[in-house]
This record gives sequence, structure tokens and C-alpha cells, in this order.
Amino acid sequence: MLAGCGYDITAEACSVADALRQTSVRMPDALLVDVGLPDGDGLELARQLTASQAVRVVLVSADPDSLSQDDARAAGALGFVPKIDLSCAVLHLLLDTN
Repeated sequence: MLAGCGYDITAEACSVADALRQTSVRMPDALLVDVGLPDGDGLELARQLTASQAVRVVLVSADPDSLSQDDARAAGALGFVPKIDLSCAVLHLLLDTN
């Protein structure tokens, strides 16, 4: 989806551990992070990433009730978007204006 919206993809991760390892090497500008990851919580991953580096995080989930905007922002994310509402327009609004 990110590539289709005009963003360059430098890596993909399938777990918290993989994301932490890859971001320490690649230093991305932004991340799209699922709330539910096999080895942990995307919310906690957002906290760790935004506390340790200047990165923009957008949290997503297939469950629209899994997280509030306030919870996402408290974790350092730009916001939370249910996957059903995820679009290029929403990503550009969050990533390009912040």
C-alpha cells in the first residue's frame, strides 16, 4: 500500500523484534505498524521507536475498536487508522503534514 501511495519502502518487518532490528540499521522516516504483532504489541513498539529515534509512526488494525486516537498519540504515533479506512489520502494527511 505504501508504495502505491508514492512512498519508498526500505524494509518490511513481521514482528516487534524484526522491526526493532531493521529500524536500528535503516533509520526510516515513517512506519506503518499493526497493533497486533506475533511477538508483542504495536503500541509498545511505537513507544519504543518514537522514544529512541525521530520516526513517524501510524498504527493500524483490522479491529477498528482495538485502539483510540488518544492511546496512539500517547504512544508517540501520529494516529490510529482502522485498516478498512486506510487509504493514500489518509496516509498523506498523517505522514506529509506532520
